[in-house]
Amino acid sequence: MSSSNQQQFRYTQTPSKVLHFRNLPWECTDDELIDICSPFGKVVNTKCNVGANRNQAFVEFADLNQAISMVSYYASSSEPAQVRGKTVYIQYSNRHEIVNNKGPGDIPGNVLLVTIEGVEAGDVSIDVIHLVFSAFGFVHKIATFEKTAGFQALIQFTDAETASSARNALDGRSIPRYLLPEHVGSCNLRISYSAHRDLNIKFQSNRSRDYTNPMLPVNQTAIDGALQPVIGPDGKKKEPESNVLLATIENMQYAVTVDVLHTVFSAFGTVQKIAIFEKNGQTQALVQYPDVTTGAAAREALEGHCIYDGGYCKLHLTYSRHTDLNVKGQMPSWDPNQQEFTQSCLSAPGTLPPGQAVPPFPGYLPPATGSPLTQSNHIDHNASSMGITQPGVPGALPHAHMPPGIQPYYG
Repeated sequence: MSSSNQQQFRYTQTPSKVLHFRNLPWECTDDELIDICSPFGKVVNTKCNVGANRNQAFVEFADLNQAISMVSYYASSSEPAQVRGKTVYIQYSNRHEIVNNKGPGDIPGNVLLVTIEGVEAGDVSIDVIHLVFSAFGFVHKIATFEKTAGFQALIQFTDAETASSARNALDGRSIPRYLLPEHVGSCNLRISYSAHRDLNIKFQSNRSRDYTNPMLPVNQTAIDGALQPVIGPDGKKKEPESNVLLATIENMQYAVTVDVLHTVFSAFGTVQKIAIFEKNGQTQALVQYPDVTTGAAAREALEGHCIYDGGYCKLHLTYSRHTDLNVKGQMPSWDPNQQEFTQSCLSAPGTLPPGQAVPPFPGYLPPATGSPLTQSNHIDHNASSMGITQPGVPGALPHAHMPPGIQPYYG
């Protein structure tokens, strides 16, 4: 008996009417398996494209003797079993029947759930996704989002037949390299069916499209790609700029109120809205400027600095995806356009609720007339006059020298 035959079969297993096939061609079909098995008996069930590489399958015969006949034939034959010219390895399966328990992702529908592996949101544009999938039929709608599984997209076709054609052709394949940014390697498509039948797209953007409704409102900021990643000269993804900053405040030995943040951030331009909230045990705030340029200048000047001497209330700033804050909730916030403010909020810049009067920062000087964005020296002066220092600079304020009315915060 040849060594190849010895590799093909495993005699220590108990015979079963279900045979396990390995080393099949990628996307081997049920018909191909039936063709090779039918000379030995009636095939009653098949399960193709099993395993990580989709190159395994199970075949169930109507009778145990038929399965034994096939195994015995190829065990004694000098010619191995082949499919599309590839040698196929056959053994008895541990199972005695094939049970096709289809999950929700296996039930055909007109909407596909696509997981794009190996990429982050923004690496693959919605236009590229549309180009790839529209090759199989008219794409009605696309919605992209991020989940724990990674970057995903819902793609709606006219019918389940068109969606099935796209799934069969693309599942396990990669998007062509010439359609991807240079910093992205191969990205595989993992495709299943969605339980959705009609996606609800509220506006056209770089994250969602409705190709059937040209009158749908357009989120122009998103269409223009303002929130799309920008690749720097070093090939690394740059953080997209925004007019809204997300501030994370560390080492909070003093309470940081909306008034405090307004004083700090208004040194670099007009502050439109502020919202403070807790997330993952940290105090964070969203600060809205009228434009991206002002937000970028404030971030560059304040990132890594501390509101108080001694490393207290250190600021870490990133850009938010928000462009216009809604501060009508219960979190501490400030919006000059609102007549009434939320609980624990300022009624106007520079004032606090009764019993919480806090004067300006030690040595604070009001911003000089004119745009601080055009006066770099003025920006540095305001930052230092407010007590904003580089992290790690010695000189922590003892309690006796704290600003009047500010109490240590140990939250």
